[in-house]
Amino acid sequence: MNPWFFSFISVFLVSLLSFTGVLFLALQAEKLKKILLFLVSFAAGGLLGDAFLHLLPEAVETMGFSLEVSLAVLAGLLVFFVLEKFIAWRHCHIPTSREHPHPLALMNLVGDGFHNFMDGMVITASFLAGLPLGIATTLAVIFHEIPQEIGDFGVLLHGGFSRRKALFFNFLSALAALAGVLFIFFLGAKFTYLTQLLIPFTAGGFLYIAGSDLIPELHKETKLAKSLLQMLGLILGIGVMMLLLLNE
Repeated sequence: MNPWFFSFISVFLVSLLSFTGVLFLALQAEKLKKILLFLVSFAAGGLLGDAFLHLLPEAVETMGFSLEVSLAVLAGLLVFFVLEKFIAWRHCHIPTSREHPHPLALMNLVGDGFHNFMDGMVITASFLAGLPLGIATTLAVIFHEIPQEIGDFGVLLHGGFSRRKALFFNFLSALAALAGVLFIFFLGAKFTYLTQLLIPFTAGGFLYIAGSDLIPELHKETKLAKSLLQMLGLILGIGVMMLLLLNE
């Protein structure tokens, strides 16, 4: 099957997740927090599972346990670190309103656009490496995108955007993933080695997101019952990736 077809379909489906935020508007804050708690832990497990069970083994099988693979993993960690520093670069002291959306919301859109562009690249690179790896990486991205898109939608509303405007710009930002697919489509054939390096790079990025963004959020909850729910989410996320591995 054509990997480009799967890449475009997968990225478009991931982009549609930008509308998930509106589905949770009717929920009370406490209920939403409980749902997000589980989704975040599940996403962390999915990202860790994809990195350790799919991406890194594929990279080692293709290029060996080489210095290039290690540097690509570190590059993934560093790039996502820099991207987050960029998102939180500027702050505004003017009160938020519809007439003056908070720059944090605008920066969130810019940063999310970069993030989605890279999602498109890594999903495409994964499908080029093989259909099972592409499916696993797409699922890992989906697991992460659902709680992220809910959060992004909330940030835009808080920044003064109307619901319709927040949905439109969030979806526009999500479509940057299609640009990532096209980027690999036009350059990947000329730089096959670069495409191969995107696999361990993706692993590094996923490890950063799970370890720096998601797991610290889970540590904010200290109650035993909720902590056990988090552990269950982590195990389930890893378990899904393991099931995909067993079915390859």
